[in-house]
Amino acid sequence: MVTSPQSPRPSDPAEVEALHRLILASLDDDQAVETISIPLAGKSSIADFMVIASGRSTRQVASMAMKLAEKIKAEFGRSVRIEGLPTADWVLIDANDVIVHLFRPEVRSFYNLERMWAFGDAPTPPASPADRNL
Repeated sequence: MVTSPQSPRPSDPAEVEALHRLILASLDDDQAVETISIPLAGKSSIADFMVIASGRSTRQVASMAMKLAEKIKAEFGRSVRIEGLPTADWVLIDANDVIVHLFRPEVRSFYNLERMWAFGDAPTPPASPADRNL
């Protein structure tokens, strides 16, 4: 009998929602800028939510990431994977059910993850006057 490896993602929707709320509250407490949450459940198997936020400096981005990892460990007993902490221009925090991207504003606008992951939910930018004349 062959068994597949167990997924590290818990299946309890209440735990996923509690994790999501903790992340949003932590970012709010740390004065993250322009925090958005994109629901991925049913759209992608990588996570149930993607949270994107900005910090005003690399120091703030790194601090938010470290505090968030500590809070998740304390509340849920799980360690998160963090990438990008040494430079802190873009820090990825993988909490299994919720993926968090923390950016400096310039880096965030360059990659524009919100638009890429919105699945058509994001508003389309207005047409420029030059486009209307075509």
